[in-house]
Amino acid sequence: MFPLKNHNFIFLAFALSICLLTSCSTNKIISKKVAKEFKNSQVIKQYQVGFALYNPVDKKMVFQKDADKYFTPASNTKLYTFFASLKMLPDLMPALKYIERNDSLIFWGTGDPAFLQFAVKDKSAYNFLLASNKKLFFSPGRYSGSFFGDGWSWDDYDYYYQPEITEMPIMDNMVTSTYASPNKINIEPRVFASCFEIDSTKKTGSFQVSRDFLSNRFHYPAVSVQPGYNQQNPYKTSAQVTVEILSDTLHKPVGIINLKIPSYAKTLSGAKRDSVLKHMMLPSDNFIAEHLLLVCSNQIGDTLSTTKAIDYITKNYLSFLPDKVKWVDGSGLSRQNLFTPRDNVYLLDSIYRLVNNPEKLFNLLPAGGKSGTLKSAYPKTDKPFVFGKTGSLGGVHNQSGYVLTKKGKMYIYSFMNNSFVKPTAEVRAEMVRIITYIHNTF
Repeated sequence: MFPLKNHNFIFLAFALSICLLTSCSTNKIISKKVAKEFKNSQVIKQYQVGFALYNPVDKKMVFQKDADKYFTPASNTKLYTFFASLKMLPDLMPALKYIERNDSLIFWGTGDPAFLQFAVKDKSAYNFLLASNKKLFFSPGRYSGSFFGDGWSWDDYDYYYQPEITEMPIMDNMVTSTYASPNKINIEPRVFASCFEIDSTKKTGSFQVSRDFLSNRFHYPAVSVQPGYNQQNPYKTSAQVTVEILSDTLHKPVGIINLKIPSYAKTLSGAKRDSVLKHMMLPSDNFIAEHLLLVCSNQIGDTLSTTKAIDYITKNYLSFLPDKVKWVDGSGLSRQNLFTPRDNVYLLDSIYRLVNNPEKLFNLLPAGGKSGTLKSAYPKTDKPFVFGKTGSLGGVHNQSGYVLTKKGKMYIYSFMNNSFVKPTAEVRAEMVRIITYIHNTF
């Protein structure tokens, strides 16, 4: 007869083995059923598809379809920027670096996207500069990159989703024009009002503003403005433009000084990091994403560099990924980005454990049928079962995130669709069908 202690040990070992076998069996059943859904789909046979389904409890990959192949991620890239920000940025964003010297306040940008940003509405830096009784000087030169990211489409320079990258962005680096009357528009920042010109040769069509590529000359047609009109155009950035906007907004002069940032420069705290992250993720804001990487760069040195930030993050925080990433920007506008579906699920698993609060995490992400870029993808509901990130470019539509099942389980998935010519709506519908099947069945 075994001693009681041994009896208990054997019983626990037996129970554990049964649980492990049950879990393994369940994963195999799920794998077979999901594989059947992919095999029977006539839609996804027509383009490149990668898929990974991961069980975070068992730490097992449940099903894979070309999950080790590289795909253009589009805005799934923002998941990597999100992860980097959680790792590197404090709860309150660094809004400015500054020193006070005699009768002057000299400040440097940190890349902080929240400065008077239309959704975040942070005024920390604005109020700080406004309250100062010293002479204000902006010192440019920290940002080392181009005004566009690597691989961006220069044809899109005039669209709201592609504002330029700068060390001290203001108001989304965009000019907003809105309806005032049938013959008048309001313009913000107001300093750009004198840059708007009517094009008398265009007397038909809808009212739309356009900008010259290399200058801040804006044009609009000789047609009536309709109520509800609202448009954003990126402005051409420069240090001079930055101080002109600041001077106009603060109602006091701001000068330019060329001074290397000293080691003793102080940091002004600004917007709540998580609020900024939410405003990036829900509408998929490219402007915020790009500048968050600059803020990450601010945390490791004097130079604000997308490349340096990505290299640092990849080396120090992403060694757990099974495949080496090709990551070039913060937003996913570049087609040079290449990630695998299984990298995405391991990243999402790491994010889940890092936040360590499902309710908090899911509140920061688009929710299927309820919020953000997933709102219209799934049926309208107050109890979403999908939380994640979409990513779209021409011929690209992806979705990666967390799916909750009716049986109370949570799985992590990455569904990547590339090189299709059919309407995106059809690709999205098939993706939603399969994710909904996983929700309903498991």
